[in-house]
Amino acid sequence: MRIIDGNTVVSVAEMRQSDAWTIENLTDSKTLMSRAGQAVVDNVDWNNCNDKKILIVCGKGNNAGDGYVIARLLKEKDYTPELMLLYSDSFSEDGKYFFDRCVDIGVSVTEFNREVDFSEYGIIVDCIFGTGFHGNATGKAAEIISKINESGAYVVSVDINSGLNGDTGLGEVFVKSDITISIGNYKYGHFTGNSSIAMKKKVNCDIGIVLQT
Repeated sequence: MRIIDGNTVVSVAEMRQSDAWTIENLTDSKTLMSRAGQAVVDNVDWNNCNDKKILIVCGKGNNAGDGYVIARLLKEKDYTPELMLLYSDSFSEDGKYFFDRCVDIGVSVTEFNREVDFSEYGIIVDCIFGTGFHGNATGKAAEIISKINESGAYVVSVDINSGLNGDTGLGEVFVKSDITISIGNYKYGHFTGNSSIAMKKKVNCDIGIVLQT
């Protein structure tokens, strides 16, 4: 743990340890995921889509789960979000729970399609990879990251920009966001490596994870 620009900043391992401790002792994992999605919804001006559509791009695991929560909450606010899945056969337990809630209320769901025109969207939410990502984005993940960056949309990255390592901020192909909404605590990757060119703005949201270091 360090203090950077007045902010408490932790490693990915410290964040995972803190998350696990909180789930075991204080708050169940679905509640934390719901809070994370709510934090994103509360920190974005969704009317910024300029009458275009809202797309939420989801990978796998709990980062995708945050995207499903966001989609459900937006649908309940009478927006018409669309979910695009990169891996339609891979869900975390909590992610599947919230994905099913989206299906129940009629959120539009599609799989990754190279022919989709991303310029049709006014806001794109990046829930592809989380802070544990390392290496370099390849294959369809790299393709969709490039499409997001070329879309002209207002881009929201959840927790950290997909393609960046949460500890180093490094990566060859990564989402360039208008706002990055960190969950729990900032990670080192929010301040190092490519972070300065990946994030125009960043904000951290406390969702009740008790820091353990």
